[in-house]
Amino acid sequence: MRNFLLLLLTFDLIGLGHGNCSEKNSRTSDSEIVNVSEVLYSLDLNKASTSQLIINPQTLINQSDTNKKNDLSPLPLFVNVDEASLLSKPTYAALIALLDNYERKTGVSECYSGLEVQEQENFLKETMKNTELGRELFAFFYTKGYYRSWEEFLYDLKMMWFGLYSRSSGSLDSSGFEHIFAGEIKKGKVSGFHNWVRFYLLEKSGLLNYYSYSYDGPWTSYPDVLGMQFMWDGYYKQIGSALIGSSPELDVALYTLCYVTRPGKQCRLSLGGKQLTVQTYTWDKTTYGDGKKFIASAYPVTP
Repeated sequence: MRNFLLLLLTFDLIGLGHGNCSEKNSRTSDSEIVNVSEVLYSLDLNKASTSQLIINPQTLINQSDTNKKNDLSPLPLFVNVDEASLLSKPTYAALIALLDNYERKTGVSECYSGLEVQEQENFLKETMKNTELGRELFAFFYTKGYYRSWEEFLYDLKMMWFGLYSRSSGSLDSSGFEHIFAGEIKKGKVSGFHNWVRFYLLEKSGLLNYYSYSYDGPWTSYPDVLGMQFMWDGYYKQIGSALIGSSPELDVALYTLCYVTRPGKQCRLSLGGKQLTVQTYTWDKTTYGDGKKFIASAYPVTP
């Protein structure tokens, strides 16, 4: 943890243990969240370079036109992804291993096999414990008193992201990870789906048709942010915002940072000196542990 001692000197170690949400949120100022997001951004060593990832956004549309379901971009969004040098990295491989574990339609119960549970644990180990970025996030949470130990942190991540709850008919059919990273189909529409790797793999397989974009962030290198319209195997996504070219560990870290410190609110971050706003939502119908809430959604806000 390169900056762990610095964080210990910078932040007061207060309020160890779990209080209510208002107590937790008051521990961390907006400026502290901005500062740690810049640190996490600087530690994203597995992000895509502009030679590893080439995209072609093509047609820009107005926000008011996103409901028209017009395919205005004849070519794929992803021109080239250097899979050998990028997707073979441990954190990407761990993410990809999880993506075929889900029934995409809500109302269909999910049931994790022993292998799938191992894949969840491996994903958290690779993204959080085996990267300096993940260790830095824990160091920040530890100094602010959100978690007492690595074990507590990893257990809470597993429940927060992979714990099952019901979005339809009372069946345990959803989780934060499925909704955000894999995407779901609810009431005939795409719900969630905020991960560029998932988008690329489905587009490559012919199951996803990119239509247009309604927002392109100010970043000139990766990660960037794109607001996209697309059709997934016959189901439409009106606005599917995602970080583009970010590593899986950065996605998990930024969304977790915002969810733990600003649950259910807009969260102001900074990446390379440019502002990013992340919206998170809590799942309020069921809880785990001592009344803690599952993550319902998280995504970059697009104007």
